[in-house]
Amino acid sequence: MIQTPGEPEVLNERDSYREPVTHRIPRGIVAEATARTMFTLTRHPPAPELADFVDYHWILRWDLRGKPAHEQRVLPNLAVNATFFPGASGVHGPARAVFSHHLEGRVQGLGVRFRPGCFRAFLGAPVRDIADRAVPLTDVFGPAAIPATESVHTAADDAQMVHAVDNLLIANPVKLSPAARAAAEAVESIARDPGITRVAQLCADTGLTTRSIQRVFAEHVGVPPKWAIRIYRLNDAAQRLVTEGQPDYAGLAVRLGYSDQSHFIRDFRTVTGQSPAEYARTARTAEREPDSHRT
Repeated sequence: MIQTPGEPEVLNERDSYREPVTHRIPRGIVAEATARTMFTLTRHPPAPELADFVDYHWILRWDLRGKPAHEQRVLPNLAVNATFFPGASGVHGPARAVFSHHLEGRVQGLGVRFRPGCFRAFLGAPVRDIADRAVPLTDVFGPAAIPATESVHTAADDAQMVHAVDNLLIANPVKLSPAARAAAEAVESIARDPGITRVAQLCADTGLTTRSIQRVFAEHVGVPPKWAIRIYRLNDAAQRLVTEGQPDYAGLAVRLGYSDQSHFIRDFRTVTGQSPAEYARTARTAEREPDSHRT
């Protein structure tokens, strides 16, 4: 079953989330062409009462009965995700390393991607406390999370799944504090402007001091602002490495705001566990490889 959350980009056309997108969200999926043959992923907007807190719900389905299991790698991202999957439900903090989904059998489930910076009101503690780890749904949402999870597993359609989780989140109303709103807006500044590659630029954009932005990120995002910027840069790099036929690593490093190629390679390896060349080679091999259990 799914071991960690991922909130990858939509992989098919059944995307019911039609709100205007004003900033980029890290896609995260490694070897997307292969992934499309393994599962379907759709997004749905939350109830209006949750718009300040939730980016969207993502619903994942796969049917690999009689077929080999599939390991789906996903790049790290900044969002807290609450997942409602058989044997793999939980609240997952922002990740700082690649993680893997183990897909087997036939499963449907739902995940909630919370807006980065907006989960502290639900958690009741600094988001840094759950960075790189997961806690049970009941620890955050109480015993009502149990029937909500069962409703997701037995739902006849997407609308029923979304309704069950929306009701769970709305049951205990929370408010977005000014500090949380500042954190969310800072993350959205990074997402909106690829030209922000340093914390000093983010401070200039948001009007916050370095000390203030460090504090709100620790409390509300869960990772330092420098790391948040790095996540966006390296997700951009990962996409370009796969889509560009012959990547110009030095040029890519410059476009992403790195002072030199070696710094870019070091950062990329820290996040993905592979050099840019290794990552590109692995992803392309997976996309070319004939696979007897693809549909």
